[in-house]
Amino acid sequence: MKLATLLLCASLMTAVAPAWAAVGRDEAAAIAQSQTGGRVLSVERSDAGGRSVWRVKVLTKAGEVRVIMLDATTGR
Repeated sequence: MKLATLLLCASLMTAVAPAWAAVGRDEAAAIAQSQTGGRVLSVERSDAGGRSVWRVKVLTKAGEVRVIMLDATTGR
């Protein structure tokens, strides 16, 4: 229930937030978790190609480790 509430809040915030609003660590983790259905192992902020990104490492249900890169400004 807590994760569902977090995801709902994150989606509502991105729907009404201006384009310049930054995506936080917890929101980046929630986005990556919802995309993969796996367990978030780590979240790190870095610069890639001149833009700030969140690098989220996720363990999938199949046992694979995936790295999801999310734009720190838009969450995409």
